[in-house]
Amino acid sequence: MQHIAPMSDPIEDAILQKLSALEPGKSIEPAEVAKSLQPEQWQRMLPKVRAAALGMMRQGRLTITKKGKPVDPTAFKGVTRLRLPTPEEKAAALAALPPVADEDED
Repeated sequence: MQHIAPMSDPIEDAILQKLSALEPGKSIEPAEVAKSLQPEQWQRMLPKVRAAALGMMRQGRLTITKKGKPVDPTAFKGVTRLRLPTPEEKAAALAALPPVADEDED
């Protein structure tokens, strides 16, 4: 059986590419990512960028901030920024994930 690698998300790739070009601790606006993906209609892309960022934050791969402080991923709105997580933020996000069930249990 052939193993197929999971497809990467172009929005997540764009977010990580923009963040990797910055100094540690620096952040970007979600609109920057949307504009890089669809310069002519970036406003339509913005909700998709925010949704991808939220998923990445829940996985511990990204931190969404408001006024420089991490937001609660279940209840935030308004102007936000995106940055790579600190080790502490990553550990906290991973600890909040539900436990993975073993597939061997029958």
